[in-house]
Amino acid sequence: MKNRKYYAFLTALMMMCACTGCGSNKEMTETKKTESPVMNGIVADGGASAAADAPAAEAECAGEAVADAAGKEAMRSAALTADELADEGFAPEMYAGDAAPGAGDVLPDEGDPGEGDPGEIVPEEPPVVVEPVDPSPREMVSILTAGEWKDHENWGFFANLVNNGTISFPSFGVDPTQRIAVTVKDGSGNALPNASVQLLDAGHNAIWNAVTNKDGVAYLFETNGRTGTAVSATNPGGGSAETAIEAAASDSQGARLVSDRSASLTIEGSAVYYPDTQVMFIVDTTGSMGDEMFYLQSDFAAIAEDVGTDGTSYSVRFYKDEGDAYVTKTGSGFTTDVAQIRSALNAEYADGGGDEPEAVAEALSEAFSSDEWSTESAKVAFLIYDAPPHYGKEDMLSAAIEEASRKGIRLIPVVSSNGSRETELFGRAAAICTGGSYVFLTDDSGVGGSHLEPIIGDYEVEKLHDIIVRIIQQTQQK
Repeated sequence: MKNRKYYAFLTALMMMCACTGCGSNKEMTETKKTESPVMNGIVADGGASAAADAPAAEAECAGEAVADAAGKEAMRSAALTADELADEGFAPEMYAGDAAPGAGDVLPDEGDPGEGDPGEIVPEEPPVVVEPVDPSPREMVSILTAGEWKDHENWGFFANLVNNGTISFPSFGVDPTQRIAVTVKDGSGNALPNASVQLLDAGHNAIWNAVTNKDGVAYLFETNGRTGTAVSATNPGGGSAETAIEAAASDSQGARLVSDRSASLTIEGSAVYYPDTQVMFIVDTTGSMGDEMFYLQSDFAAIAEDVGTDGTSYSVRFYKDEGDAYVTKTGSGFTTDVAQIRSALNAEYADGGGDEPEAVAEALSEAFSSDEWSTESAKVAFLIYDAPPHYGKEDMLSAAIEEASRKGIRLIPVVSSNGSRETELFGRAAAICTGGSYVFLTDDSGVGGSHLEPIIGDYEVEKLHDIIVRIIQQTQQK
């Protein structure tokens, strides 16, 4: 990269020398004083030399404005620091005069320009195209890109993928295919958030529990061969209701198709909105997660600032795998103290792992069974990971997802670089069953390793920061 920058620098200088006599050099020098000491020295000297020949130079440069502008931009892109010049073989004594680079000096000619030549520098090798410079850590955070996909809002697309065999479930014990979408409203047709909703079997036993979001919508699921016959809902503001549901449809061979059933209930009660919001980050800290760890460490304070801390508390948990420094670890309980969460994040670093599966089951089980979750809050959890759970943990995983749904915790998987198809399908299944959405990093930023393209429809590429902030704000009910 240094060689490319050096030759680009020389090429840019040649372009600038073509207009050395132009009367605009002084003005350009002033605007570039804070950009590069070496560049300022070159341009300043050229401007001084041009002063004596200004009348003739003005006429000559009138037709060279385009080249001059291009030279300025190339100089800006190819600027070399004094250290980088030293790396390329230049030393301070190579500059004319006794001052350090940047004090009005010029680089010596590499050839014999002849009498009256303004000083042309000829590179030993042909100039090359200037490639983009790798972003700084702060720039990396600001440009990290991702997409968000909501299977609930694209249910027909999802059903076609499953029914034609493109993807299949259950994934690690989690089966999102037999869905019943439930809407709960008051007598005036307004949404009733935070209502407890149940899917009941013929014996009136609960198969699945969920909580309506601020739009009065919840999702119930038939799992492990259990069949639902009715749906009930209880409003925290008073009142309850129950309604029967139809059986799931089957194909010509008797196999159950993806369910597109729904139910609506009306309760004569008042809506109850929770002013508090709880946000948990569950982070894989194994060796492959260095970029993602750095992102969260660098961007968390900005996320909290954009969301607003009024009524919003945060918690962070970490996990690795068996044989590592730890399997699961609580970084901080729920708090509105952003500095406390940032400190917990900054204390962690990515290492360990070694095989693809990680302790996802243990992490989710402990996170969702925690008694830190308030019964009177809107809740969302971000699972930031790049590897699937271990096989053999299906019961633990399905129990954890059911517990999240029962408590009204929306799980948002954020799949990072090098994720596999197994990682994607588990994340989508968990998001569907908790009323969440699926988030995945993309290659558009050019940062990090390769990112798996999920099997989804059209989506918008956004900054990951913006997606996380939006999801939290959509969760909030205040």
